Amino acid sequence: MKSRNILLIAVALMLVSSTVAGMNLKTSDAFKQMKSLVGVWHKESSPPNSNFSISFELTANDTVLVETWLNNGNKHSLTIYHLNNDNLIATHYCPQGNQPRLKLTKNSSINDLSFVFLDATNLNSLDDSHQHSLGFEVLIDNDKIRRKESYLSKSGESLSELILVRSQASTNKQLH
Repeated sequence: MKSRNILLIAVALMLVSSTVAGMNLKTSDAFKQMKSLVGVWHKESSPPNSNFSISFELTANDTVLVETWLNNGNKHSLTIYHLNNDNLIATHYCPQGNQPRLKLTKNSSINDLSFVFLDATNLNSLDDSHQHSLGFEVLIDNDKIRRKESYLSKSGESLSELILVRSQASTNKQLH
C-alpha cells in the first residue's frame, strides 16, 4: 500500500512538473525557436533535385516569420508567424481560400511547439475543411524537424506529418 502511494505521488509530481515546464516557456523564446527555422527545407526521403520545398524567411525587421510551400516552382501555401502581446500566432493562407489563425498552446516546449485553432477568416462553417492544428518538433540540432498538422471538417480530422531536413545550401548561407 505504501509503495502504491509513493508511486502515485511520483506520477503526480511528474505530471505537474511537465505541465509547469510547458507553462514556463516564454512566447518570445518560442518565437526565437521558430526563427531558427530560417532556410529551405525538403522532405527527408526526397531526392536532392525534388520539386517540393518549404522555406522560412524573416521580414518586417525580423518580427514576422514567413513559411512558404513551393511545389514544382509554384507557391502553394503560406503561413505567417508573429507575436501578439503574450501570444504567438500562426495565420495559414490556405489554397482552399480560408485563413485559419492558430495560437501557440501553453503545453508547448522549446523543442515541441504546438499551435491550435483560434479562429479563421473566409470560413463559412467549422464543418468546412480548415487547418485545425500545427506543430513543430525539433529532432536534431535544428537541422531536422517533424512538422505535424491536422485539418478538420464535417467528415472528421485528417492528420499529416512530414519529416523535414534543412537544405545544405541553406545551412551554408547561414554561416556566411
